[in-house]
Amino acid sequence: MDFIMYLVTGATGVVGRPLVEALLSEGAEVRAVTRAPADAGFPEGVETVAPEAIRSAMQGVHGLFVHPRAAGNDTEKLLRLAADEGVRKVVVMSAINVDDDPDHQPSRCNGDRNTEVERAVTESNLPWVAVRPSSFAMNTLGMWRGQVALGDTVRGPYAGFAEAVIHERDVAEVIARALVDDSLLGRRIPITGPAALRFDEMVPIIGAAIGRPLRFQEVPADLAAEAMIRNGLDERFVRTLMARYQRELARPATVSTEVSTIVGRPARTFATWVADHAGAWS
Repeated sequence: MDFIMYLVTGATGVVGRPLVEALLSEGAEVRAVTRAPADAGFPEGVETVAPEAIRSAMQGVHGLFVHPRAAGNDTEKLLRLAADEGVRKVVVMSAINVDDDPDHQPSRCNGDRNTEVERAVTESNLPWVAVRPSSFAMNTLGMWRGQVALGDTVRGPYAGFAEAVIHERDVAEVIARALVDDSLLGRRIPITGPAALRFDEMVPIIGAAIGRPLRFQEVPADLAAEAMIRNGLDERFVRTLMARYQRELARPATVSTEVSTIVGRPARTFATWVADHAGAWS
């Protein structure tokens, strides 16, 4: 049996690790780029390489996954190397809000450059697919884990803000399909969870999974912002995030069916994600 090689950047991250697993389940060979190859802990057969060896790692590669945080300002160089080594396709992950005004993208305040990385890939001469996930369900850990550890009430702004957060494994499995399935070439694919949930709906779901009744209590946005800044978050990020919540309260949340179409099953629910990570809340 002939195996096809794929190169995964950001391989030990939230998406990279399940992407490696998804590609292995497709019968592919995988090279995983990581800063600490000896400590990566991948299954036997996965070839780990350091970023400094990226040129030699491109040899014999059929498809490349570009993670925006891993590639960053080196994206164009990475794409030139891929073209030089005969890589046949590139899949890039960006974000569902990648076409929004840059000032409306909170993650840019933390250094993300989804817009620039996706543009570099789609304007290259290589065949491409752009996968645009919604907010990750994983983000709720950063928002609420500290409060859940201290009590049964989660306090925050904009209880009615809703979005269809996505399980990282769904993101990884869509990317894996985009790498192996040429029918997706040239597409910008928005992917989300199966349903939009309000903050005050999400918190009780977490409680059900960990066996404790939890509730969400809304607090004024300005007070919440001040607390977040005092706790060390970048002020520009906090202000941009609050503006996003306020701006999108009046809009229907985006819900895509692309996960179901591409992988052949419904997207995982938020309840499934919480159950998969129940131990992380303690």
